[in-house]
Amino acid sequence: MARKVLVVEDNELNLKLFCDLLRAHDFVAEPVRDGREAVARARAVRPDLIIMDIQMPHVTGYDLILELKADEDLRRIPVMAVTAYAGREDEERIRAAGADAYVSKPISLARFIDAVTALL
Repeated sequence: MARKVLVVEDNELNLKLFCDLLRAHDFVAEPVRDGREAVARARAVRPDLIIMDIQMPHVTGYDLILELKADEDLRRIPVMAVTAYAGREDEERIRAAGADAYVSKPISLARFIDAVTALL
């Protein structure tokens, strides 16, 4: 059975790239364009992994990760942050929020899939 991945990304091109890449590797990709819908969609879909952009309008990926990790039903779902923030402090802050993995943009396609596979 294919593993489900919830992809939370406000940039349409990145969302399509991530979903297409996941589908090409036999994952079921569930896109979410608005971070405000991410937690509700995670509850509905019950993904095996959540891929989260950090810099989004309305709500930050940091806040969403904190909310997901505080939720008894969702906290065990691994979260992979994908962000243009590439500094060491940025990675530490993202991991401190509860992210299980961190991939910087622009992504390496192989590194992206390797990170997804490692989390699953």
